[in-house]
Amino acid sequence: MIVKTLPTNSRPIEGELQVTEQAMLTKIVEPEILSYNPAEIKAHYQARPWQVVRRIFAVLGPTISFVLGLWWDNKRGVVVKNDQRRAIQLRDLLTQLGPAYIKIGQALSTRPDLVPPIYLEELTRLQDQLPAFPNEIAYQFIEEELGNPPEEVYAELSAMPIAAASLGQVYKGKLKTGEEVAVKIQRPDLRERITIDLYILRGLAAWVQKKVKRVRSDLVGILDELGDRIFEEMDYIHEGENAERFFGLYGHIKDIYVPKIYWEYTNRRVLTMEWINGTKLTQTAEIKAQGIDARYLIEVGVQCSLRQLLEHGFFHADPHPGNLLATPDGKLAYLDFGMMSEIQPPQRYGLIEAIVHVVNRDFEGLAQDYVKLEFLSPETDLTPIIPAFAKVFANAQGASVAEFNIKSITDDLSALMYEYPFRVPPYYALIIRSLVTLEGIAIYIDPDFKVLSEAYPYVSKRLLTDPAPQLRTSLRDLLFKEGKFRWNRLENLLKNARKNQDYDLNLVINQGVDFLASERGSFIRDKLVDEVLNGLNALSKNVLHNFTYLLRERVGITAINETPGATVEQQQTLEHIKNISNILRETRGFDATQLAPQIAQLLVNPGVQRLGQQVTNQLLQKATIRLLRELLAAEEVNSSEKSQLAKPTNLSLSAKRV
Repeated sequence: MIVKTLPTNSRPIEGELQVTEQAMLTKIVEPEILSYNPAEIKAHYQARPWQVVRRIFAVLGPTISFVLGLWWDNKRGVVVKNDQRRAIQLRDLLTQLGPAYIKIGQALSTRPDLVPPIYLEELTRLQDQLPAFPNEIAYQFIEEELGNPPEEVYAELSAMPIAAASLGQVYKGKLKTGEEVAVKIQRPDLRERITIDLYILRGLAAWVQKKVKRVRSDLVGILDELGDRIFEEMDYIHEGENAERFFGLYGHIKDIYVPKIYWEYTNRRVLTMEWINGTKLTQTAEIKAQGIDARYLIEVGVQCSLRQLLEHGFFHADPHPGNLLATPDGKLAYLDFGMMSEIQPPQRYGLIEAIVHVVNRDFEGLAQDYVKLEFLSPETDLTPIIPAFAKVFANAQGASVAEFNIKSITDDLSALMYEYPFRVPPYYALIIRSLVTLEGIAIYIDPDFKVLSEAYPYVSKRLLTDPAPQLRTSLRDLLFKEGKFRWNRLENLLKNARKNQDYDLNLVINQGVDFLASERGSFIRDKLVDEVLNGLNALSKNVLHNFTYLLRERVGITAINETPGATVEQQQTLEHIKNISNILRETRGFDATQLAPQIAQLLVNPGVQRLGQQVTNQLLQKATIRLLRELLAAEEVNSSEKSQLAKPTNLSLSAKRV
């Protein structure tokens, strides 16, 4: 059932014994690393059918009893959602069923839009207020994992655990060198309880997937993904490595704090990390009393999550309130790095493109995104799906789609997935869990908080600055439709991108120049040259029109004909160019005093010089073609006028001959 490997930084352990509270003083030892292996787990429990049957009845019995109680209360006219007694029963039921079900309760505890307040309050206790296991077992684990009894390892250790969660409990301690630490110790019997539940749920998922034709998602794959993460979470060495990797990727972000891991006091079932003094984000009154803006910290958390999901792909899959603390100095501290996951580059870029298409209501592009993200097979007919997407977002007409919350979009799309051949890939479940959990905390703090609205400036920045070919293609598709440049989209991107704290205008300009000078940027470069020509043409026509008007009306030289001004289309192009110029001037990082040296620096850039030559050549070619076209048109007009002048004479002569 378990694959055993000895890590390089741990000590060998002398055997394995069953752990029970009655035998708390027995030598307790388990394998060093737990790897989720569905085939071995299946073989193990197929040889123990009665153990599985007992567990099924152990889950079904109290669950059915609770559901029948709710039904009977409803029949008697009891308002179930306001019944604290039932809320306590639900919390006790999930606690009794074990870690797998506790995690379900933790996820629900972050959804004030789904769960009534009384139930929410009780489910919140599942985050860190579960029943603790005896200190004797915890101390025994410390001695077995670290090689010495607790009093020889720590200078101080709290008499009782200060928090107890689904997989372990935490003590406050102090090292002999003086640092305050949190000592996390794993629950006994954890492996067996989680493994049998995963086995039963996996079997149920396989049966549903096979028998219920409307379910096209890979339910077994989703359960296996969850199993992998939970088994990794049961290895505290792995959690410590996750914490250090998380710090390396995101620890530099402003107001993000990641605690230090003390490796000499860490092994598979014991984790010693820096103690963090902090307040849960959902304790808004306490945070406000400290002079800390909880909404700002949620914004920080959203920006960090965007980096996790869309930039590096290594993300915290369990950001419930017990794992996110506001520190006294106003930082957002992340805790508990057991449940982490990764999303690969193709999926990251696909998610960015999907956000862009949702915000801009490009449902054809959104349908293609779902193919890239493996929700739809490449041979799927997208014709009926595109209007279905439009229908899902129909109630957003007249308002920005960014004002929607992720939960509402997810629910609407979930209904759509039953009607069309969608298949939910395994990686998606943890992403949605992470985002929906974070959004739940945000809604708790501010009911009007919109994650998509907060996310779009970051996405806009990525589109403008990321050199990845996928995003460059997405940028091109966003800015052009049927060969026509959409200036309003560029204006919107620039306005949103400048709201992002990490937006670097100089980087955008340099990367934009390099891209336009490359072969990949030739399409955009050609179209931009056309638009610049339109702008210059409009400007020159307006100048000439104003000049001839001045000569005729003010000076009185009536022999000069008034030149017509720019067309409506040309005038619109000119207005867009002015708007973009204003946006750039108002963007953080723009400094008029530094403009001259910046221009000088740009001029020596080989990419700029190459681009300048290319644009100059194209401008000359297009200007020459336009001049020839106008000359030929003028020649045709002259010929036509001569023909018209000669025509009456010929008619007159003919009349005389008659």
